[in-house]
Amino acid sequence: MKLTENELRGKTVMTEEGLYLGIMRNTTVDTKTGELVGILVEPSDDVDPRLYHLDNDGRLVFPFDSIRSVKDVIIIGG
Repeated sequence: MKLTENELRGKTVMTEEGLYLGIMRNTTVDTKTGELVGILVEPSDDVDPRLYHLDNDGRLVFPFDSIRSVKDVIIIGG
């Protein structure tokens, strides 16, 4: 099954342990290969952003290959 970025954007993002991380807002792409590199997540108020890698706009950055499942929510694994 293939998903578009538009289908991912706005989905809830959680860890495998059930921690609510926030809402998926965008992706990063390798401009040379066109491959998805990462996802950008607007953090929940309950998440300590110091524990995660952030972009310049304060969004959580996760490698695309850390996505374990995409259904009603996006599950991120370590």
